[in-house]
Amino acid sequence: MTPGKRLFLSAVLVQGLLLAGCGSAPPRPDRYRYPPLTPEQASDIAIHALGLVGTPYRYGGNTPDGGFDCSGLIGYVYRTRAGLVPPRTVAQLDEFGEPVRVDDLRTGDLVLFGRGRPTHAGIYVGGGRFVHAPSTGGTVRLDQLTGVYWSKQPVSARRP
Repeated sequence: MTPGKRLFLSAVLVQGLLLAGCGSAPPRPDRYRYPPLTPEQASDIAIHALGLVGTPYRYGGNTPDGGFDCSGLIGYVYRTRAGLVPPRTVAQLDEFGEPVRVDDLRTGDLVLFGRGRPTHAGIYVGGGRFVHAPSTGGTVRLDQLTGVYWSKQPVSARRP
């Protein structure tokens, strides 16, 4: 076999191996699925989230002492009250638990805001209200899904 032909066959083999990997991704481990919350856990999550209202916002924050961003608040509450470890980013929260219709929200569910990949999230506490850490300079607060701003945002929901 000539060197040119050997080089050509090697290139074809490498290209075939590379393309074979493009067809489908390997199955991803299901890291964000947990047994359903008990009613007691869901209530405890809501009560604890409400108790954090007024905590300062801090980008990347995930403790009451250091402040919270929205996903840090969710992680802290779910970890301390239900032993669950949600993903750290809002975009990844879109894979946490199971999707639910916004009309079927229950205490302890997550509400996610944004088109396509979510950009903000909070914890539903019942009565059309949710707790979240909204923005720099703000504090953790309680808002209504039917409020002027939030009612205009695309919203989805997840149930751990």
